[in-house]
Amino acid sequence: MVDLNTVSPKDPAKRYYLALGLEGSANKLGVGIIKHPFLPETGAAAKDNSHDCHVEILANIRDTYVTPPGEGFLPRDTARHHRNWCVRLIKRALLEAGVRDACAELDVICFTRGPGMGAPLHSVALVARTCSLMWQVPLVGVNHCVGHIEMGREITKAKNPVVLYVSGGNTQVIAYSDHRYRIFGETLDVAVGNCLDRFARTLKIPNAPSPGYNIEQLASQCKNKETLVELPYTVKGMDLSMSGILAYIDSLAKDLFRGNKANKVLFDKKTGNTKVTVEDLCYSLQENLFAMLVEITERAMAHVNADQVLIVGGVGSNARLQEMMALMCHDRARGRVHATDERFCIDNGVMIAQAGLLQYRMGNYVKDLSETVVTQKFRTDEVYVSWRN
Repeated sequence: MVDLNTVSPKDPAKRYYLALGLEGSANKLGVGIIKHPFLPETGAAAKDNSHDCHVEILANIRDTYVTPPGEGFLPRDTARHHRNWCVRLIKRALLEAGVRDACAELDVICFTRGPGMGAPLHSVALVARTCSLMWQVPLVGVNHCVGHIEMGREITKAKNPVVLYVSGGNTQVIAYSDHRYRIFGETLDVAVGNCLDRFARTLKIPNAPSPGYNIEQLASQCKNKETLVELPYTVKGMDLSMSGILAYIDSLAKDLFRGNKANKVLFDKKTGNTKVTVEDLCYSLQENLFAMLVEITERAMAHVNADQVLIVGGVGSNARLQEMMALMCHDRARGRVHATDERFCIDNGVMIAQAGLLQYRMGNYVKDLSETVVTQKFRTDEVYVSWRN
């Protein structure tokens, strides 16, 4: 069995662990502080409580680097944003959590080691190292993907689900086995969130609060949901490809804006009237992408004989994706979908604190600063998950 009390709290009299989490792998800078109670059971009597740590979220603060409509975010500019805001957000989080003496009260500082954009990762890791040296608090480098999974499991109490991880940088179907989160299928090119974001740039819709959310709102306004715009559907075994879909729908949107009446998909051949709106394109894109995700997730469920799905990552907060996944799970022996809202689906500091604190409690923390070097490529299945049976 797993003993989550391998490392004792800094102050045994308080009977709890306190962790600071720092997330900055993309354009969202998150700082979170959580508390884990000390578990009375240890050794052979201990249960696997990694999905139910009775976590108390003391602070969950986030600031997003937002670019003008039609533009993406560059690593250099994003890193500058993180450097400007990181210390301020940490101060706010400590104040909100009621932490007066970080040196005496914090058990561990957790930061995103990867995957992600290089320059933003470096900026946040530098702050984490500085705080660790200044406060004499241990460090834990966290895999971003594992952070999403562990936060989702804790919030939903899903013990051993198939995980669909969908975000701007990653699209993976994952199941746990033998101390690893095994990747059953993934994108062969662009991630689903990146596909939606890039289409939003083509449409020149606002990037606040997020491009994917704004596409979801446009899709919900579609008045012709019975007739989808036909798009490529590319599933290859357990993997999927979205670059062709993006290229095709981008060309449709550009023809629509130019009024290219030679395009018979968009304009009536006889009258020249518009047959397809921007809302129709957004709805069709969502339906097409999400159907592909549901298909490969169902295959993974069949393979491991699971009846639960946990959706994590920024795109996981999309209500239509949750609805489509729920329909599939209901048809499969009345299974269940677990998902969280935007507080925990979108990149945040508490998810890094959660995964990092689980690692720390198993005695897995940084022994030398050379172990804190960030990496843009850090696959989910590279992490040894010591805190699960």
